[in-house]
Amino acid sequence: MDDALTVHRLQFAFTVTFHYLFPQLTMGLALLLMILKTQALRTGDERYNHATRFWARIFGINFALGVVTGIPLEFQFGTNWAEFSRAAGGVIGQTLAMEGVFSFFLESTFLGLFLFGEKRLGPRGHWFAGLLVFLGSWLSGYLIIATDAWMQHPVGYKLGPQGEILLSSFWALLLNPWALWQYAHNMNAAVITGCFVMAAVGAFYLLSGKHAAYGRTFVRVAVSVGAVATILQLYPTGDVQGRMVARHQPVTLAAMEGLFETKQGAPLAILGQPDLEKKRLDNPLILPRALSFLTYRRWKAEIKGLDVFPQADWPDKIPLVYYSYHVMVGLGTIFIAVMVRAAWLLWKGRLYTSRAMLWALMLGLPFPYIATTAGWITAEAGRQPWLIHGLMRTPAGISPRVSAGNAWFTMIGFMGLYLVLGILFLFLVYREIDRGPAPALGGGHD
Repeated sequence: MDDALTVHRLQFAFTVTFHYLFPQLTMGLALLLMILKTQALRTGDERYNHATRFWARIFGINFALGVVTGIPLEFQFGTNWAEFSRAAGGVIGQTLAMEGVFSFFLESTFLGLFLFGEKRLGPRGHWFAGLLVFLGSWLSGYLIIATDAWMQHPVGYKLGPQGEILLSSFWALLLNPWALWQYAHNMNAAVITGCFVMAAVGAFYLLSGKHAAYGRTFVRVAVSVGAVATILQLYPTGDVQGRMVARHQPVTLAAMEGLFETKQGAPLAILGQPDLEKKRLDNPLILPRALSFLTYRRWKAEIKGLDVFPQADWPDKIPLVYYSYHVMVGLGTIFIAVMVRAAWLLWKGRLYTSRAMLWALMLGLPFPYIATTAGWITAEAGRQPWLIHGLMRTPAGISPRVSAGNAWFTMIGFMGLYLVLGILFLFLVYREIDRGPAPALGGGHD
């Protein structure tokens, strides 16, 4: 059973990680597309429309891959996690069904109009179609986040006579405080991903000398939005999310920070390596009392360490939680530095000729994906050993009749299929970038 559990977890981790490479860009680009389309409507500059169409094509490719890789995830609730679905399906089925029926169809229907109906809709109708694509993608994100947030902090439920989990308050599920802040943090991260992707393409055009006018537009829009988004990711969204973890999952906070002993005036670990055998952090680089202040706004506040919790309640992969969290925070700090510096150069009128900063923006493209993946690993591995925090432990949720061999077989199949899909995605996006936006119409908007 333990071996099968490991493979079930590994398969879901692989498929959901690969899948989320696409929705985060979809949700981030949805906002940026609205900005470009609004500028086209406001200024009458046709080049903004060309820019919008260019990114809409990339959005469409990305959306298609997100749909294809997302469908297997919902089937895995039944194939790999049958006991979890049996126990909690009456709760999570609400938000998952709403995501499919309302937001997904809203987004996909109006995406078709946005991509192919511009001439029939006219400028304002096309803008409105883009708005509904944006609302659909962000509503979809909220309903998925609400599902995960319930697993992190279950609310609005009661236990049935057979131990099943029944929904007692739909609005408590939908307005879970954990969901509200997790959503803000997650969607802001998606915007950062979209900004880095748009900035990278714009920087590439400026460095290569191709489509320079569009390159300036892409860099300007992405940096302007990205500078704000990176700061919001730190505060308030990241700050409040971290404090909620401290309040509701203190053992997770201890694992994230490598804090083995309860301390008053707990330090913040910048670097270090958790040693589980000796229950300490090796080679630590710390900020004294900073963790206490950031968590409770008091320098001498007590932070619970792993020592006060039964070892059975510890996350089973503490080094993974610790390193993922520090990768996320470290990259987030770098994002702030890069985007704020780029925004300053933009304000001074030197960004488009600063080759060093353009190279930094172009090479920064993959790192938001790494940061969001690390953030999700922190959240999901940090919740362990619970599948539903405080209600169901992870081993109790798997499909008991699906062996490790069966799970390995399907996972290898997913790996092969997703490799092909990944290559296809890169080819299609490369072709669009190589082709570029439509030729400039003269003039410029720097």
